[in-house]
Amino acid sequence: MIVGRSAEQLRINRLVADAKDGRSRSLVLRGEAGIGKTVLLDYAESVAHGMRVLRVVGIESEAEVAYAALQLMFVRDLDRLGALPGAQAEALRAAFGASSVPVERGLPGAATLSLLSEIAGDRPLLCLLDDAQWFDQSSIDALLFAVRRLHADSVATIFAARDGGPAFPAPGVESVTLPRLGAADAARIAAASAVLPSYVTHRIVGESEGNPLAIVELAAHATEAPAVPAPITPLSAAGRLEEHFRRQVQGLGEPTRTVLLLAAADHGSALPTLITAAAELGGDVVDFEPAERSRLVHVTSDGVVFRHPLIRAAVYQEAPFAHRVAAHRALARVLTDPRDADRRAWHVAAAAGGPDDAAADGLEQVAQRATGRGAAAAAARALDRAAQLTAAPAIRGRRLVTAARAAYDAGQLDRAVELAGAGAELTGAPGEVAEAGWIRAQVAYERTSPAEASRIALEAAGPVLAIEPDLAVSILTEATWCARDTADPILLRRCAERLRSIPAGPTLLIDGLVGFADLLCGDIASAVEPMRRAFLAARDIGSGVTLERLNAAFMGLLIGEDEPAVAMLDAQVAELRSRGELGWLPYAQEPLVLAQLVTGRIRDADGNVAEAMALAEELGQDLEVVVLSAMSAWLAAVRGDSAGAERLAVRVLDDPRQHGMAAAQATWALGLVDLMGGDPRRALERFEGVCEGSPGRDIMVRAVPDHIEAAVRVGDTARAQRFMPGLADWATYTKSPAAFALLLRCQGLLDDGEAADRRFEESLAAERCGPYDHARTRLLFGEWLRRHRRRTAAKEQLLKAYETFDRIGAHGWLPRVRAELTALGETAPGEVAAGSAAGLTPQELQVVRRAALGMSNREIAAELFLSPRTVGHHLYKAYPKLGVRRRAELGQLDL
Repeated sequence: MIVGRSAEQLRINRLVADAKDGRSRSLVLRGEAGIGKTVLLDYAESVAHGMRVLRVVGIESEAEVAYAALQLMFVRDLDRLGALPGAQAEALRAAFGASSVPVERGLPGAATLSLLSEIAGDRPLLCLLDDAQWFDQSSIDALLFAVRRLHADSVATIFAARDGGPAFPAPGVESVTLPRLGAADAARIAAASAVLPSYVTHRIVGESEGNPLAIVELAAHATEAPAVPAPITPLSAAGRLEEHFRRQVQGLGEPTRTVLLLAAADHGSALPTLITAAAELGGDVVDFEPAERSRLVHVTSDGVVFRHPLIRAAVYQEAPFAHRVAAHRALARVLTDPRDADRRAWHVAAAAGGPDDAAADGLEQVAQRATGRGAAAAAARALDRAAQLTAAPAIRGRRLVTAARAAYDAGQLDRAVELAGAGAELTGAPGEVAEAGWIRAQVAYERTSPAEASRIALEAAGPVLAIEPDLAVSILTEATWCARDTADPILLRRCAERLRSIPAGPTLLIDGLVGFADLLCGDIASAVEPMRRAFLAARDIGSGVTLERLNAAFMGLLIGEDEPAVAMLDAQVAELRSRGELGWLPYAQEPLVLAQLVTGRIRDADGNVAEAMALAEELGQDLEVVVLSAMSAWLAAVRGDSAGAERLAVRVLDDPRQHGMAAAQATWALGLVDLMGGDPRRALERFEGVCEGSPGRDIMVRAVPDHIEAAVRVGDTARAQRFMPGLADWATYTKSPAAFALLLRCQGLLDDGEAADRRFEESLAAERCGPYDHARTRLLFGEWLRRHRRRTAAKEQLLKAYETFDRIGAHGWLPRVRAELTALGETAPGEVAAGSAAGLTPQELQVVRRAALGMSNREIAAELFLSPRTVGHHLYKAYPKLGVRRRAELGQLDL
């Protein structure tokens, strides 16, 4: 009988029904101990007719062991790993200790998604994950990644997490907190639990405070206790439960408490292991019998199960410290299987009463194994504990700094700063101190501002300029890009000075970074060639995704090497996908999106920015979400979604971390909304800020033509000339055809008569100018021709502009083209015809394009980190939008 939970039961019914119908759903049940979370999981299992149920209970003693919960969940499905994409299968094998191949942090999550989808292919699947607050962090990360990306699979997942224990944040998953029961419902449970006098029932209802387990336990205890209950103690309901179980444990004999302590200290061990450990302490399996008779535990050949986690906690907390140490030592001695190496190391550490170098060394090896499996959180915890057990300050400092790096990689930013600070105070090694400073800078970027991050990184690099030049270059690369992001020329100059002072190191990279800083400080004459050399050198590397290659590709954009930069970035993103490096993917997609939007690949950029934003949100890359939001605002403006552009731009401009370049791009987007909406004066004011200072020498140099157009439209030729010299310098020094095409367009706007005509024609004749800029030039030329009464030529330019804008998805410009055609007395083209990709969502377009290339659903799923059924669902929705019925027809479309 379940009392007082009808709303939650109804919610579970809907969740199960949706999963049976092929709609994935997930839910977190929250509440204090005893509130009824496990009962609702039992209910979910009871209504899951025809479904397979995977049920796992979190084990506190295994919370430190990487992927322990995930392995327990999939222990009967390991034979299915062969059906997964190769890299994903290898990732789970490594996570479960069956392979030594290094694993990227995010890949086990993608593999978990694929495996859940594979299992659900047989019949609908219900995953019940109890005491999720005790799951190891690596398993939590993988499971949350998977359930957030399951959409069209028959998978339902319910987590149950206890309040008052370790936090269990689950962003993106529905959550419900179970309330305490009212007096009437509490009385019903008490009456159903035991036949009691009314005054006793009344006391139980009051003492239990509506906690169902407290009601049941107090009622059962009342039938064994004197008629008058003991005085009420000033404890919460959970506290009374803990006290109740503590008294029961205290009533057991010493031999029984000893064997229970072993089970509590390692709840995941099989019974033979516990019996062997018990023998080390003079115990035997028969010592469990009194606890079984008291219904405190259930003993099977698989192990010992406590009736409630609070009983396990009571057993462990009641034991004297010396007894706990003895239990951990006994368990460490019997866990001799190499597969139990991590658990053994944690038991050795738990038995240490003070500094213990052997125990610390064991935990450092645990951390190394966890790092190889992509379990950064587990590595951080192991190294932190290893440092606590280390006697030598220098070694302790090294371990703390290494723990800080692992914590940062795991997204535990506050912990990373704490560990880095503690480690830097203890270590005397300059490289470790610099590493600690670098970590602090990276956290400052996310939490404070790019400016603060740049200052910290500059300071961190100083001591290692001469002795560890490679490390210094890495840190100064961070400093330089953060200075760029904050648009601070003073910081940029300091970065350039530091880079120039490195006596040895990767010369081309240093020269490129110095050139980059010089460019943003206004010295384009000195900047372009070093940047070009760095770009070409990185392009010729051929493979291997590194920060150096990403930086060099972005430099390629700044010097007008648009198409080679797009190709280089495309290759890097594809390589990241194939290797499953999810953590890097948003950072690689950021410059790719920029490259795609400036070259007119609007739909490509839409797909990449949507995917990158979703991944960045899931991985906790908060500031990267802001940066990507600025690009998404620009794309929304060009698509004609002015409300979306404004919403995204406000998100960027209101962010307190003051990412200067993101703010400039968001303002550029708002200026485009104004320019397309017929308010050039307001657009001009926005473009002034975008084109001024460092942003105007960065990618925002490409906003200068918009500034000039807005100024010309309001009749302010003086302001139109303001940024022309910078645009001319960019074209002259980079020798980029795309830059010259933009310059010629702007000269056409400012000239008149035959000179203007010639400038526009030359701009349109320029090679390697992207379709978006080409169409913008045709629109302006068409307007100019109409004003000069050259109707036929104007019509030709305007129709070509319309066709290009429509084809690439730049629909924000179509109303202006239509207005010009109407002014000519011409009929504007109609709506987008069937067969166009314009109506597809970004993810549908990504799926459809890959399907058109002949990729299977499984191959597409592996590349986009989705399930095959979700891919099929996207294709099902895309076909009618494209006017096709079969997959084979996709290859005939212009996508």
